[in-house]
Amino acid sequence: MHAFELLVGLRYVRAKRRNHFISFISLISMLGMALGVMALIVVLSVMNGFQKEIRARMLGATPHLEVIADGGRLFDWQPVLQTVTRQPQIAAAAPYVQGQGMLSFGQSVQGVMVRGILPEQESAITGLSEKMKVGALEDLHAGEFGIVIGKDLARALGARINDKILLIAPQGQITPAGMLPRLKQFRVTGIFEIGMAPYDSSLALIHLGDAQKLFQLGEAVTGISARLHDSEQAPIASQELQTLLPTGLYASDWTRQNSNYFRAVQMEKRMMFIILSLIVAVAAFNIVSTLVMAVTDKQADIAILRTLGAAPRSIMRIFMVQGVIIGLIGTLLGVTGGILLASNIGAVIGFIEHLFGIQFLAKDVYYISDFPSDLRYDEVALVGSIAFLTSLLATIYPSWRAAQTQPAEALRYE
Repeated sequence: MHAFELLVGLRYVRAKRRNHFISFISLISMLGMALGVMALIVVLSVMNGFQKEIRARMLGATPHLEVIADGGRLFDWQPVLQTVTRQPQIAAAAPYVQGQGMLSFGQSVQGVMVRGILPEQESAITGLSEKMKVGALEDLHAGEFGIVIGKDLARALGARINDKILLIAPQGQITPAGMLPRLKQFRVTGIFEIGMAPYDSSLALIHLGDAQKLFQLGEAVTGISARLHDSEQAPIASQELQTLLPTGLYASDWTRQNSNYFRAVQMEKRMMFIILSLIVAVAAFNIVSTLVMAVTDKQADIAILRTLGAAPRSIMRIFMVQGVIIGLIGTLLGVTGGILLASNIGAVIGFIEHLFGIQFLAKDVYYISDFPSDLRYDEVALVGSIAFLTSLLATIYPSWRAAQTQPAEALRYE
C-alpha cells in the first residue's frame, strides 16, 4: 500500500464542509462496533464467572473422582484404595458409603441422600469442612450416630443443633409382620451451607461406620472418593485409572456426573455469543452504508485521482482504509471498555443498585447474589479478531464499487 492511499483514506475518515452527515454516520458505526464488542466481552465474562462460581460450589461438596462397584458394594476395598492413591494425579482418597433415606423430625419428613464419610479425611477430599455453619465434621464419631445436614434441610425439618432426628433406611429387616424399614435415631452435630439447593436441601453426612451399620454393609463400602491436584485433569485421570481397575469397578469423574449441566451452560454460552454478535453485524452494515455514501459523495475526487494516474486497486485501497479505520477504532474502544467493565462489574452493578434502589439478584431468591466475572483474554482476542475481520469484509463491496467508477461519467455533470 502506497503512502498516498493511506493518507487519502485517513483524510476521508474525517469529513469536512458539506459532508458532516457522513462523518456522523462514521461515528455511529464506530460506537456500534464498540458497543457490540463490549457487550460480548462483558456477557462472556459474567457467564464464565457464574460457571466458575457454581463449579467451585459443586466441587465443594463432591469429590473430583469416584470408583464405584457393580451393585453399589465394594467388599475388598483396601487394595483399590491403594491403587487409587498410587496415581500421581491423586492428592487424597478415602472410602465412602452412600445411600438414600428419609429424615423425620416432628411432623416433617424429607428424603435425603445419606453419605457415610471418614471425617478426619473428608477435608482433604471435599471442601465441606469449610462450609460448616454450626459444629464441625470432626464431631462425627463412630458409634455415636451423629449427623450433619444442610441448612435448607434443617429449616425444612425444623431441626437445630443437638436435636434427635429419625433416619429411615430403605434396607428393611424381616419381621413376623413382614418387611419393615430400618429406623435409627441420630443427633444433629452440625449444619453446613454450600449455596446450592441440591446439596443444602437433600444431603446428610454421617460417620462411615454408622453408615455401614445402617445400610447393613458389614465391612463393605459403596466406593472410593478422591481429590485431584488439578480438577481439570479429572477426565484424563479417570480414563487412566479405569485401565488399572479390576472387572466390575468403574471410575467416574465430576465432569461426567454433571455432564448435562455443563453441556447446557456451553450451549447457552454459544447462543449468547451468536445473538450478541448480531450487534457487531449491524455495526458492519453501518460501515457498508457509510462507505457507500462516501463513494457517492467522492465521485469527483475519485475521477480526478483516476485522471492523475491512480489505478483502480489504489482507489479500492483508499476506501478500504477508511472502513478499516472505523472498524479498528470501534474494536479497540469496545475491547478497552469491555475489559474495564468486566473487571469492575461488581462495583458497577453495586453503584446502579444503590442509585436506583433495586437489587438484580435478591439474596432470598438466588444463591449467588453478586455478579461474578471471569475475564479470559483468549476470548477477548477472539471477539476483537471477529469484529475486526467483520469490518474488513464490510469494506470490500463499497471499495470495489469505488474502483469501478469511470472518470468521464463522474465528471460529466461537475
